[in-house]
Amino acid sequence: MVILASLSPRITPGQATTPVASDSARLQGTWKMVSGAVGGEAMPATYLAAMRRTLTGNALTIMRGSQIFFQATIQLDPSHLPKTIDYHMTTGPTAGSIQRGIYRIAGDSVYFCFGGVNADRPLEFKTSPGDGRTLSVWLPLRP
Repeated sequence: MVILASLSPRITPGQATTPVASDSARLQGTWKMVSGAVGGEAMPATYLAAMRRTLTGNALTIMRGSQIFFQATIQLDPSHLPKTIDYHMTTGPTAGSIQRGIYRIAGDSVYFCFGGVNADRPLEFKTSPGDGRTLSVWLPLRP
């Protein structure tokens, strides 16, 4: 809990948190993937077990085992329904591109649905064969 508190935005008495700050604070730290699908196909259990995401500020690193899968800076906009998130890719073959998505926080879980790189933003949490979308569910990694 001490670590999470230190990563939260500093709020002074009488100052309200913004929805962006609130969602950003809830997404901080390391998460494990518990469910996922790409183009309508479920990800294998071995793949899910290897995936981790760590958000520090707005810097995101996605790991697959001990390898960096990709890195990005994120931009949240909780004023939309569903809430929107953009990955501004900073490493790898897609560096410089944008991946547009939507997200939902429910209890301890966070749900994401992303279009392909530089593709349109999904409007709902689903993926179908050939659509190039990624749908995933993550839980916080607890020691």
